[in-house]
Amino acid sequence: MAPMLRVRVTVTAIITMNIDQLQLLQLLQLTSPSLPIGGFSWSQGLESAIDQGWLKNENDLLEWLQGTAQHSFIYQEWPLLTRLMKSTQLADTEQQAYWNHVSLALRETAELRQEDVQMGAALLKLSKDMDIPQAQQWQQSETSYITAFAMVATSKQIELQAACTGLIWSWLENQIAAALKAFPMGQTAGQRIFHKIVENIPSWYQQSCQVTDEEIGFSVPGVVLASMQHENQYSRLFRS
Repeated sequence: MAPMLRVRVTVTAIITMNIDQLQLLQLLQLTSPSLPIGGFSWSQGLESAIDQGWLKNENDLLEWLQGTAQHSFIYQEWPLLTRLMKSTQLADTEQQAYWNHVSLALRETAELRQEDVQMGAALLKLSKDMDIPQAQQWQQSETSYITAFAMVATSKQIELQAACTGLIWSWLENQIAAALKAFPMGQTAGQRIFHKIVENIPSWYQQSCQVTDEEIGFSVPGVVLASMQHENQYSRLFRS
């Protein structure tokens, strides 16, 4: 049995995961900003929200990221990853394809969908280069990023809770990095935001475990509007 990694997040919340040293390193590789899948080039509407003056200071950014993370990960990203990992483990290609289509259908703007498809394709190609069997056998024409993420995590036998933790860490790291490039805010402020948000992750994850198939999917209107308006933004650093 793999040794237990106990990560204290707050005084009252502890995440306990079965993950050995090799699996931890593989999870870090999968969620690294240096992974060549283009994650750094997307802001998911954040650049537009900053450009239009919706976000004016550190507290505005904290509320934006916290609200987005809380709702989208509890009701969408984590439940999708849970079902994709389960179907991948069972080699249930029909369910894999179904949840892959659901994931793509839930991207509400052209840019958000383009991001998902392009990052999914890049991670799938990388997975094939790394000889991951699930990726070699995949036949769908379009692949959601979460689908490809589930393939890699499953092939490395990374347990679900650890994979979910890595997924939100990767998203939050990218969002803060994007904000630092587009916003007059220092790196210390970015770390304060990160510190405050991660304290909520254990309770959010527990809530996501209660989400049924019928409840999967959550719209965050501010992100959707920002993403749509970003398509016509005159000067841009990011692709979304």
